[in-house]
Amino acid sequence: MAKRTIPIHDLLLLKMNPVIRFLILADVVFYTGAGLLGPIFAIFITDFIVGGTPAVAGIAIAVYALTKSVAQLPAAAIIDKICGDKDDFWFMVGGMIVVSIVPLSYLFIHTPAQLYLTQFILGLATAFTFPSFMALFTRYIEKNREATVWGVYYTLIDIAGAAAAAIGGVLATTVGFDVVIYAVVGISLLSTFLYIPIAPSLREKPCD
Repeated sequence: MAKRTIPIHDLLLLKMNPVIRFLILADVVFYTGAGLLGPIFAIFITDFIVGGTPAVAGIAIAVYALTKSVAQLPAAAIIDKICGDKDDFWFMVGGMIVVSIVPLSYLFIHTPAQLYLTQFILGLATAFTFPSFMALFTRYIEKNREATVWGVYYTLIDIAGAAAAAIGGVLATTVGFDVVIYAVVGISLLSTFLYIPIAPSLREKPCD
């Protein structure tokens, strides 16, 4: 009789192949950093953006989402057109570096136009990062364990985001907005470095 999978092993990423393990680990770290900013983004707009209102916050979020949505399909087409996994890897790493550094601009911008430009750049970088991440995840996910692996991924991401949201609010209150931004950038860059162990395990698919 086959042994049942012990869930704790999956949650600790002990049963994942190296590519999937580090993809999940990197995203958990990234969403931990990003989650610090989530609860205080609206407060940032109100306190630091001249004329910051709920309307400005809504437009800023819309600019990011619309840019990501519109650019994502062309970006995905470019990524698919270049054969091999290494291009996906470098698109992912390059996009994540930009996504990680962009929040530094929140320390210097003061107008809605500057905020919208920042959100546009963030959306454009994410448009290349997300498809390349998903392409690699799809290729290397273990056969017949797809539901389990996706379940582990979203469970860990949700836990990390929930914890970070609570911590971010406390940090913003106790040590200030600037410290939170530096923490977001530092943690996000750390997540990018966690992609490095993936490189030796990537397969090169033949060109058509």
